[in-house]
Amino acid sequence: MRILIVGAGSTGGFFGAKLAKAGRDVTFLVRPQRLSLLEQHGLCVRSSAGDIDIKPQLITSSQINGTFDIVLLAVKAYTIDSALQDMAAAVGPDTVILPLLNGMRHMDVIAEKFGADRLLGCVCKVATSLDESGRIIQQGTFNDMAYGELDGSDSDRIALVHEFMGDAGFDAKTSKSILRDMWEKWTLLAAMGSINCLMRGSIGDVASVKGGHEFAMRVMDEVVAIVRATGQELSEPFLTQAYGLLTLQGSPQTSSMYRDLMAGRAIEADQIIGDLLERATATGVEAPLLALVYTNLLVYQTQLHN
Repeated sequence: MRILIVGAGSTGGFFGAKLAKAGRDVTFLVRPQRLSLLEQHGLCVRSSAGDIDIKPQLITSSQINGTFDIVLLAVKAYTIDSALQDMAAAVGPDTVILPLLNGMRHMDVIAEKFGADRLLGCVCKVATSLDESGRIIQQGTFNDMAYGELDGSDSDRIALVHEFMGDAGFDAKTSKSILRDMWEKWTLLAAMGSINCLMRGSIGDVASVKGGHEFAMRVMDEVVAIVRATGQELSEPFLTQAYGLLTLQGSPQTSSMYRDLMAGRAIEADQIIGDLLERATATGVEAPLLALVYTNLLVYQTQLHN
């Protein structure tokens, strides 16, 4: 099987490097600027689990000359339209698309362009970033990926994907509740991102000050209320763990959106917070704290582009 990884940034590059090192047939679809950097320095991952340095197979959109069995979509959610256009020639009748994007809006966008039958649900959990030289730096030790049919069924293609992804240096698993897994990840990202970005600090920074614990709890309450109002179920073990994570004293944890904001980069405000607020409006749920967060992030985005 052949996999095309759309994007060789901190997430796509990390999982792609692991797969390539394990001997899988991996090609990265990249933009010209990233292509030049990777051709010059290679793809480098720095991790406590072991460093990886490879010369990756690289193509740009104009160089696609055939379809792939798997397309792993690993770009920021705000670039999805251009990414789907770039990868279109790589998607054939039997291609499966695994999206590693945040939020849920992208699922409708992909289904509209390529058909819902191409889509699998997919969730990854990894903390990575690019340093100034373009190397991928892993923070922490977790590197999980789960995937499954959206209806929870078994299928031949899930078995093939799992055979391809398994034993490649990260924790890969199939899930019969992948849709819930995706909503739970969005729930945690939206709450954590809101706490970090509005308060400009880590979870531990917020938890350590007067009112911080209560603020974090109220943010999570708003997110959970919206998700439940849309008809999505969240498991009790997830909720217990999430509330604990978001109020943990001394925790250095931050969301990727917060790290992008502090680095002066573009952020996924519309996809992580804005889309959630649209669903709140549609279901009649009040979310004043999330609305405040979203306005704050829109001000940042406006300043960034001016």
